[in-house]
Amino acid sequence: MKNIIVSFLFLVFTSGLVFSNGVVFDKSQVETYLRLTDSKVEVLVESQVSLTTTAQTFLNNLGDSLTIKYAFPLPEDASATRLRYKINGIWYTADFSPTPQDTTTGGGPGEQDYNLKNYLGDNPLYFNIEQKLGQDSTIIVELSYVELLKYKYGEVKYYYPNNYQLIQSQIVNLAELSFTLNSERTIEEINLLSHTATSTNNSGNQASIGYIAYEQAASADYYISYSLNLEELGLFSLSTFIADSLTKDEYGRGFFAFIVEPDPSENTDVIDKVFTLIIDRSGSMSGDKIVQARNAAKFIVENLNEGDKFNIISFADNVTTFRSEHVDFNTANENAALTYINSLIAEGSTNISSAFSVAVPQFSVADTNTANIIIFFTDGEQTSGIINTDDLIEYIDDLIIQSEKQISVFTFGIGSYTNERLLTTIANNNNGICEFLANNQLEDVITDFYLMIRNPVLLNTMVTFSPAIINELYPSQLPNLYKGQQMILVGRYQEAAGLTATITGNAYSSSVEYVYYPELSDTANSQYQFLTKLWAKKKIEDLLIDYYLNLDNTSIAESIKQEIIDISLNYGVISPFTSFTGGGGDVTGIFFETPNIAEEENKLFNIKSIYPNPCSDIVEIVFEVKMPVNGLAYIKLIDSSGKVVFSDSKLVNGINIYRYLLDINELYNIHSGLYYVLIEFDGVIIGDKLIILRNK
Repeated sequence: MKNIIVSFLFLVFTSGLVFSNGVVFDKSQVETYLRLTDSKVEVLVESQVSLTTTAQTFLNNLGDSLTIKYAFPLPEDASATRLRYKINGIWYTADFSPTPQDTTTGGGPGEQDYNLKNYLGDNPLYFNIEQKLGQDSTIIVELSYVELLKYKYGEVKYYYPNNYQLIQSQIVNLAELSFTLNSERTIEEINLLSHTATSTNNSGNQASIGYIAYEQAASADYYISYSLNLEELGLFSLSTFIADSLTKDEYGRGFFAFIVEPDPSENTDVIDKVFTLIIDRSGSMSGDKIVQARNAAKFIVENLNEGDKFNIISFADNVTTFRSEHVDFNTANENAALTYINSLIAEGSTNISSAFSVAVPQFSVADTNTANIIIFFTDGEQTSGIINTDDLIEYIDDLIIQSEKQISVFTFGIGSYTNERLLTTIANNNNGICEFLANNQLEDVITDFYLMIRNPVLLNTMVTFSPAIINELYPSQLPNLYKGQQMILVGRYQEAAGLTATITGNAYSSSVEYVYYPELSDTANSQYQFLTKLWAKKKIEDLLIDYYLNLDNTSIAESIKQEIIDISLNYGVISPFTSFTGGGGDVTGIFFETPNIAEEENKLFNIKSIYPNPCSDIVEIVFEVKMPVNGLAYIKLIDSSGKVVFSDSKLVNGINIYRYLLDINELYNIHSGLYYVLIEFDGVIIGDKLIILRNK
């Protein structure tokens, strides 16, 4: 069988990561937080892409009028897309600013709220609120973010940060979760594992979970798991075609995501592997980090497959090796390796160049058909051996060239003191990926990553499209395909022509080809409007690699940085170089993201009048259809928090003017205030404001 040679370099990290609801704090004092009274979370998932909108209410129970700031512990792979807040009775929508976030916490100059910093984790969102909040007054903050959920062997997991114990021990008056899932693959099972759901529904291709609690402490993150049918594999496509007036660039009006998964059954051949575990035992690894490194290494050794080969290298300022070459995985070698791992002690400096000088030459005797992989973890920069970053990059590249083997290098930076350019460049030069992790994640990340690459089925993956209408495809460098894992592609297209997607790669020295015929939409699909933001998120991630690769070239780096900023501002996705800033008044306060309306489409389908407005009893909604199409027009009434308080439909029969009478007296769940009328028809959504005055 064909072998894969895999080298693991472990360098670990520190400190726990606890996610929870957002925090509003007094900017003038350290560790002074407003009380969270209500938390409402709405989640819409399309396949494995989630859109989360959280609305939280905070009470100023601290005394005088305060200058405040909001912070939220975003999940690791999430990108914020919108923020709005209601203060002093007025809604405000935050603008996107071409400046990095202000990450200061409460207190005076030089003071840091280390408890809050630790609580927010390594992907925090900060937002300065311009208005002061009076004593005993409340502020509602609504945050939306997009996230690509993790997937493994049909299982998908969703987490929401709801553990608030580090910030507040008081009860929360209301905690509410609404989770809706749409999937082309059959949903086999869905469960709320962290709490007792108040409602659960699953119709096969759509499922939902509801949860509501009163007067309880927020003491656990929301954790939902769902499983998809493992026999329904192939390529699944999501696409939308936006209007010219909404296009921000020349790449095309179409946005798509393709989700590809190979057959994970026992009939799929798996390529043998050869592992080298290289464990950093430098002084910075002392304490919990070296314990995690040993545990992760032992997990991998204990879970090798029959036919695998392996070796172990450890380094600080010097390098030691378990064996001088890769050895067969058997009981005797496994037991000896576990003994070696248990003997490792953290001390000394970090000699990365020496570690590679021992690891890379071992690939020179590999079979010509093997897939060679190095996995490199570090919690710091090189402190001995070759110190200069450019020299170290050149040295590692030369070692790989001299081995005369193709080697994929995966790099993982742990914590805040890693050499981002070194790790990004090594991975980019050698067909790998680079990822930066939070502290205290080493054991979980390494074990999960090993399980992912344990059973490779397609190497040197490539994709082609016919006709050539696809562009701006990400990731630009396609990963290998592994059993039970997915490859997710996002991109743009110029027109919705019939498409053939061909995915090729190697397995057991043979060329493998998969051919798919995905459908591309030629209209705006309201449920897939998030694809514009998902594409922008993935393009920004790709550009960040180029940015780190060119940090030594100021002009190129600045040009890439500006491109990232432009994409962030144009498509409404926060990047490392942009932030939210205070915006103007926003009277709508819509809880979810309303799809944009194309100007030319709006002319063919529009609201003519809502009368009387304001109204107190019966209101007539008049809309015009200038398209020769038939179907149901869905009419919804949305309150200022974004909640749908009324929904109905009206049959549309071609070009005409249609009237709908809404009796306010029959709606007992609404009060006086501002509402929004939305009408959705034929993939287009239009809306207008309605003021309701109740007579009771």
